[in-house]
Amino acid sequence: MIDLRQAARDYITVRRALGSRLQRHPRLLENFVAYLEAAGATTITTELALSWATLPGDDAHPAYLSNRLCAVRGFARHLQAFDPATEVPPAQLLPWPKCRAVPYLYSEADIAALMTAARSLAPAIRAATYETLIGLLSVTGMRIGEVIRLDRDDIDWDQGVLTVRDSKFGRSREIPVHPSALAALRAYAQRRDRLCPQPRTAAFFISPAGARLVYNTVQPTFSRIAGNAGVGPRPPLRRARLHDMRHAFACTVLLGWYRDGADVQANLPLLSTYLGHSNPSSTYWYLSAVPELLALAAARRDHLRGVPA
Repeated sequence: MIDLRQAARDYITVRRALGSRLQRHPRLLENFVAYLEAAGATTITTELALSWATLPGDDAHPAYLSNRLCAVRGFARHLQAFDPATEVPPAQLLPWPKCRAVPYLYSEADIAALMTAARSLAPAIRAATYETLIGLLSVTGMRIGEVIRLDRDDIDWDQGVLTVRDSKFGRSREIPVHPSALAALRAYAQRRDRLCPQPRTAAFFISPAGARLVYNTVQPTFSRIAGNAGVGPRPPLRRARLHDMRHAFACTVLLGWYRDGADVQANLPLLSTYLGHSNPSSTYWYLSAVPELLALAAARRDHLRGVPA
Protein backbone atom coordinates (compact mmCIF):
# COMPACT_ATOMS: atom_id res chain seq x y z
CA MET A 1 0.00 0.00 0.00
CA ILE A 2 1.33 3.41 -0.98
CA ASP A 3 2.04 6.01 1.72
CA LEU A 4 -0.11 8.88 0.39
CA ARG A 5 1.58 11.53 2.52
CA GLN A 6 5.03 10.56 1.29
CA ALA A 7 3.72 10.29 -2.27
CA ALA A 8 2.35 13.84 -2.04
CA ARG A 9 5.71 15.13 -0.80
CA ASP A 10 7.51 13.30 -3.61
CA TYR A 11 5.11 14.77 -6.16
CA ILE A 12 5.77 18.32 -4.93
CA THR A 13 9.52 17.69 -5.02
CA VAL A 14 9.40 16.43 -8.61
CA ARG A 15 7.22 19.29 -9.83
CA ARG A 16 9.44 21.91 -8.19
CA ALA A 17 12.54 20.27 -9.66
CA LEU A 18 10.91 20.81 -13.06
CA GLY A 19 10.47 24.53 -12.37
CA SER A 20 6.97 24.79 -10.83
CA ARG A 21 6.62 26.83 -7.64
CA LEU A 22 3.41 25.17 -6.38
CA GLN A 23 3.12 27.54 -3.45
CA ARG A 24 -0.36 26.42 -2.37
CA HIS A 25 -0.20 22.77 -3.42
CA PRO A 26 1.59 21.40 -0.32
CA ARG A 27 -1.12 22.71 2.01
CA LEU A 28 -3.94 21.62 -0.30
CA LEU A 29 -2.58 18.11 -0.81
CA GLU A 30 -1.83 17.69 2.89
CA ASN A 31 -5.44 18.60 3.59
CA PHE A 32 -6.67 16.24 0.87
CA VAL A 33 -4.61 13.30 2.12
CA ALA A 34 -5.96 13.90 5.64
CA TYR A 35 -9.46 13.78 4.16
CA LEU A 36 -8.68 10.46 2.47
CA GLU A 37 -7.31 9.05 5.72
CA ALA A 38 -10.39 10.15 7.64
CA ALA A 39 -12.54 8.41 5.02
CA GLY A 40 -10.48 5.22 5.36
CA ALA A 41 -9.41 5.42 1.71
CA THR A 42 -6.06 4.08 0.53
CA THR A 43 -6.16 5.58 -2.95
CA ILE A 44 -7.73 8.47 -4.85
CA THR A 45 -11.20 8.12 -6.35
CA THR A 46 -13.09 10.68 -8.40
CA GLU A 47 -15.93 10.67 -5.88
CA LEU A 48 -13.64 11.47 -2.94
CA ALA A 49 -11.71 14.09 -4.91
CA LEU A 50 -14.92 15.88 -5.89
CA SER A 51 -16.30 15.65 -2.37
CA TRP A 52 -13.14 17.21 -0.92
CA ALA A 53 -12.83 19.90 -3.62
CA THR A 54 -16.36 21.15 -2.95
CA LEU A 55 -16.04 21.22 0.86
CA PRO A 56 -15.91 25.06 1.00
CA GLY A 57 -19.55 25.05 -0.14
CA ASP A 58 -21.72 27.10 -2.49
CA ASP A 59 -20.41 30.42 -1.14
CA ALA A 60 -16.92 29.72 -2.48
CA HIS A 61 -15.93 31.10 -5.87
CA PRO A 62 -16.21 28.46 -8.65
CA ALA A 63 -12.61 29.21 -9.64
CA TYR A 64 -11.42 28.32 -6.13
CA LEU A 65 -13.26 24.99 -6.17
CA SER A 66 -11.95 24.24 -9.66
CA ASN A 67 -8.39 25.00 -8.59
CA ARG A 68 -8.71 22.68 -5.59
CA LEU A 69 -9.74 19.83 -7.88
CA CYS A 70 -6.98 20.74 -10.34
CA ALA A 71 -4.37 20.28 -7.58
CA VAL A 72 -5.75 16.81 -6.91
CA ARG A 73 -5.81 15.92 -10.63
CA GLY A 74 -2.09 16.62 -10.98
CA PHE A 75 -1.29 14.51 -7.94
CA ALA A 76 -3.59 11.71 -9.15
CA ARG A 77 -1.87 11.57 -12.55
CA HIS A 78 1.47 11.25 -10.77
CA LEU A 79 0.16 8.59 -8.36
CA GLN A 80 -1.46 6.52 -11.12
CA ALA A 81 2.00 5.57 -12.39
CA PHE A 82 2.60 3.73 -9.08
CA ASP A 83 -0.97 2.71 -8.24
CA PRO A 84 -3.11 1.77 -11.28
CA ALA A 85 -6.22 1.82 -9.06
CA THR A 86 -5.90 5.60 -8.74
CA GLU A 87 -8.71 7.49 -10.48
CA VAL A 88 -7.91 10.80 -12.19
CA PRO A 89 -10.90 13.19 -11.99
CA PRO A 90 -12.06 14.46 -15.41
CA ALA A 91 -10.73 17.88 -16.37
CA GLN A 92 -14.18 19.45 -16.78
CA LEU A 93 -15.73 18.02 -13.64
CA LEU A 94 -15.79 21.46 -11.98
CA PRO A 95 -15.68 23.86 -14.94
CA TRP A 96 -15.84 27.59 -14.55
CA PRO A 97 -15.92 30.30 -17.23
CA LYS A 98 -12.46 31.77 -17.22
CA CYS A 99 -12.56 35.53 -17.50
CA ARG A 100 -10.34 38.35 -16.47
CA ALA A 101 -10.97 39.52 -12.94
CA VAL A 102 -11.85 43.22 -12.94
CA PRO A 103 -9.06 44.88 -10.93
CA TYR A 104 -9.72 47.51 -8.31
CA LEU A 105 -7.52 50.49 -9.17
CA TYR A 106 -6.41 51.94 -5.87
CA SER A 107 -6.29 55.75 -5.77
CA GLU A 108 -3.77 57.81 -3.79
CA ALA A 109 -6.50 58.33 -1.19
CA ASP A 110 -7.04 54.55 -1.01
CA ILE A 111 -3.34 53.93 -0.44
CA ALA A 112 -3.21 56.58 2.28
CA ALA A 113 -6.26 55.03 3.97
CA LEU A 114 -4.74 51.54 3.78
CA MET A 115 -1.44 52.68 5.27
CA THR A 116 -3.28 54.52 8.04
CA ALA A 117 -5.34 51.42 8.81
CA ALA A 118 -2.18 49.29 8.84
CA ARG A 119 -0.72 51.49 11.56
CA SER A 120 -3.49 50.33 13.90
CA LEU A 121 -2.34 46.69 13.76
CA ALA A 122 -0.73 45.09 16.76
CA PRO A 123 1.98 44.46 17.71
CA ALA A 124 4.04 47.42 16.52
CA ILE A 125 6.28 45.35 14.25
CA ARG A 126 3.23 44.05 12.32
CA ALA A 127 1.92 47.59 11.92
CA ALA A 128 5.28 48.88 10.64
CA THR A 129 5.69 45.90 8.28
CA TYR A 130 2.29 46.19 6.62
CA GLU A 131 2.34 49.96 6.36
CA THR A 132 5.70 49.86 4.56
CA LEU A 133 4.80 46.81 2.48
CA ILE A 134 1.64 48.49 1.16
CA GLY A 135 3.58 51.63 0.35
CA LEU A 136 6.27 49.71 -1.52
CA LEU A 137 3.72 47.77 -3.58
CA SER A 138 1.94 50.98 -4.56
CA VAL A 139 5.05 52.79 -5.82
CA THR A 140 6.83 49.89 -7.55
CA GLY A 141 4.10 47.57 -8.88
CA MET A 142 6.08 44.61 -7.55
CA ARG A 143 4.42 41.23 -7.18
CA ILE A 144 3.60 40.40 -3.57
CA GLY A 145 5.75 37.28 -3.83
CA GLU A 146 8.71 39.43 -4.87
CA VAL A 147 8.25 41.69 -1.85
CA ILE A 148 7.98 38.72 0.51
CA ARG A 149 11.18 37.19 -0.90
CA LEU A 150 13.12 40.46 -0.65
CA ASP A 151 16.19 40.04 1.56
CA ARG A 152 18.12 42.75 3.39
CA ASP A 153 21.08 42.38 1.05
CA ASP A 154 18.78 42.92 -1.95
CA ILE A 155 18.62 46.66 -1.25
CA ASP A 156 21.46 48.84 -2.53
CA TRP A 157 21.12 51.87 -0.28
CA ASP A 158 23.78 53.86 -2.13
CA GLN A 159 22.29 53.36 -5.60
CA GLY A 160 18.63 53.26 -4.54
CA VAL A 161 18.01 49.94 -6.30
CA LEU A 162 16.13 46.81 -5.26
CA THR A 163 17.20 43.45 -6.69
CA VAL A 164 14.39 40.99 -7.39
CA ARG A 165 15.84 37.49 -7.60
CA ASP A 166 14.39 34.44 -9.34
CA SER A 167 10.92 35.86 -9.84
CA LYS A 168 8.33 34.63 -12.32
CA PHE A 169 9.80 32.17 -14.86
CA GLY A 170 13.10 32.34 -12.94
CA ARG A 171 13.91 35.90 -14.03
CA SER A 172 15.74 38.49 -11.92
CA ARG A 173 15.79 42.25 -12.35
CA GLU A 174 16.79 45.52 -10.69
CA ILE A 175 14.20 48.11 -9.66
CA PRO A 176 15.29 51.71 -9.07
CA VAL A 177 13.15 53.47 -6.47
CA HIS A 178 12.52 57.14 -5.67
CA PRO A 179 14.59 58.64 -2.81
CA SER A 180 11.39 59.10 -0.79
CA ALA A 181 10.62 55.39 -1.10
CA LEU A 182 14.18 54.54 -0.12
CA ALA A 183 13.85 56.79 2.93
CA ALA A 184 10.66 54.97 3.96
CA LEU A 185 12.39 51.61 3.58
CA ARG A 186 15.32 52.83 5.69
CA ALA A 187 12.97 54.10 8.39
CA TYR A 188 11.23 50.72 8.48
CA ALA A 189 14.55 48.86 8.65
CA GLN A 190 15.65 50.94 11.63
CA ARG A 191 12.36 50.41 13.46
CA ARG A 192 12.32 46.71 12.58
CA ASP A 193 15.79 46.25 14.06
CA ARG A 194 14.77 48.03 17.27
CA LEU A 195 11.60 45.97 17.66
CA CYS A 196 13.15 42.67 16.58
CA PRO A 197 16.93 42.79 17.11
CA GLN A 198 17.38 39.03 16.58
CA PRO A 199 15.24 37.95 13.60
CA ARG A 200 15.12 34.33 12.44
CA THR A 201 15.51 35.22 8.76
CA ALA A 202 17.42 37.42 6.33
CA ALA A 203 14.12 38.69 4.93
CA PHE A 204 13.64 42.44 4.75
CA PHE A 205 9.98 42.30 5.82
CA ILE A 206 9.38 40.15 8.89
CA SER A 207 6.51 38.87 10.99
CA PRO A 208 6.14 39.54 14.72
CA ALA A 209 7.89 36.21 15.28
CA GLY A 210 10.92 37.46 13.33
CA ALA A 211 10.25 35.12 10.41
CA ARG A 212 9.71 35.75 6.71
CA LEU A 213 6.15 36.64 5.75
CA VAL A 214 4.00 34.04 3.99
CA TYR A 215 1.29 34.81 1.44
CA ASN A 216 -1.39 32.81 3.26
CA THR A 217 -1.02 35.24 6.18
CA VAL A 218 -0.37 38.43 4.22
CA GLN A 219 -3.50 38.28 2.02
CA PRO A 220 -6.01 37.80 4.88
CA THR A 221 -4.29 40.52 6.87
CA PHE A 222 -4.50 42.87 3.91
CA SER A 223 -8.20 42.06 3.47
CA ARG A 224 -8.76 43.01 7.09
CA ILE A 225 -6.82 46.23 6.61
CA ALA A 226 -8.86 47.08 3.51
CA GLY A 227 -12.08 46.44 5.44
CA ASN A 228 -10.98 48.70 8.28
CA ALA A 229 -9.92 51.37 5.79
CA GLY A 230 -13.27 51.24 3.99
CA VAL A 231 -11.56 50.68 0.66
CA GLY A 232 -13.98 49.34 -1.95
CA PRO A 233 -16.66 48.66 -2.94
CA ARG A 234 -16.14 45.07 -3.99
CA PRO A 235 -18.48 43.04 -6.22
CA PRO A 236 -19.80 39.73 -4.83
CA LEU A 237 -17.20 37.00 -4.31
CA ARG A 238 -14.38 39.53 -4.82
CA ARG A 239 -11.87 40.19 -2.09
CA ALA A 240 -9.46 43.06 -1.71
CA ARG A 241 -6.44 41.90 -3.70
CA LEU A 242 -2.83 42.92 -3.17
CA HIS A 243 -2.21 42.14 -6.85
CA ASP A 244 -4.54 44.97 -7.87
CA MET A 245 -1.86 47.42 -6.75
CA ARG A 246 0.21 46.19 -9.68
CA HIS A 247 -2.65 47.11 -12.01
CA ALA A 248 -3.03 50.51 -10.34
CA PHE A 249 0.70 51.21 -10.65
CA ALA A 250 0.74 50.40 -14.37
CA CYS A 251 -2.30 52.60 -15.07
CA THR A 252 -0.87 55.46 -13.00
CA VAL A 253 2.39 55.37 -14.96
CA LEU A 254 0.51 55.35 -18.26
CA LEU A 255 -1.70 58.27 -17.19
CA GLY A 256 1.38 60.25 -16.27
CA TRP A 257 2.92 59.66 -19.69
CA TYR A 258 -0.24 60.76 -21.47
CA ARG A 259 -0.49 63.93 -19.36
CA ASP A 260 3.17 64.75 -20.01
CA GLY A 261 2.79 64.23 -23.75
CA ALA A 262 5.31 61.38 -23.78
CA ASP A 263 5.51 58.77 -26.52
CA VAL A 264 3.54 56.03 -24.77
CA GLN A 265 4.26 53.32 -27.35
CA ALA A 266 7.99 54.02 -27.20
CA ASN A 267 7.98 54.01 -23.39
CA LEU A 268 5.87 50.90 -22.91
CA PRO A 269 8.88 48.52 -23.11
CA LEU A 270 10.37 50.46 -20.18
CA LEU A 271 7.29 49.77 -18.09
CA SER A 272 7.38 46.12 -19.16
CA THR A 273 10.98 45.79 -18.02
CA TYR A 274 10.26 47.51 -14.71
CA LEU A 275 7.32 45.16 -14.05
CA GLY A 276 9.37 42.11 -14.99
CA HIS A 277 7.61 41.24 -18.24
CA SER A 278 9.50 39.70 -21.13
CA ASN A 279 7.21 41.30 -23.70
CA PRO A 280 5.05 44.48 -23.75
CA SER A 281 2.09 42.31 -24.74
CA SER A 282 2.07 40.95 -21.18
CA THR A 283 1.86 44.50 -19.84
CA TYR A 284 -1.36 45.25 -21.74
CA TRP A 285 -3.11 42.91 -19.29
CA TYR A 286 -2.56 45.50 -16.57
CA LEU A 287 -3.70 48.53 -18.53
CA SER A 288 -7.37 48.61 -17.66
CA ALA A 289 -9.65 50.92 -19.60
CA VAL A 290 -10.16 53.47 -16.81
CA PRO A 291 -12.29 56.48 -17.95
CA GLU A 292 -9.50 59.03 -17.53
CA LEU A 293 -7.07 56.88 -19.47
CA LEU A 294 -9.57 56.41 -22.29
CA ALA A 295 -10.21 60.14 -22.44
CA LEU A 296 -6.51 60.94 -22.69
CA ALA A 297 -5.95 58.26 -25.32
CA ALA A 298 -8.89 59.58 -27.36
CA ALA A 299 -7.58 63.14 -27.10
CA ARG A 300 -4.15 62.00 -28.29
CA ARG A 301 -5.76 60.17 -31.23
CA ASP A 302 -7.88 63.19 -32.20
CA HIS A 303 -4.85 65.46 -32.01
CA LEU A 304 -2.88 63.20 -34.34
CA ARG A 305 -5.82 63.17 -36.76
CA GLY A 306 -6.16 66.93 -36.66
CA VAL A 307 -9.60 66.87 -35.06
CA PRO A 308 -10.43 70.23 -33.39
CA ALA A 309 -10.59 70.07 -29.59
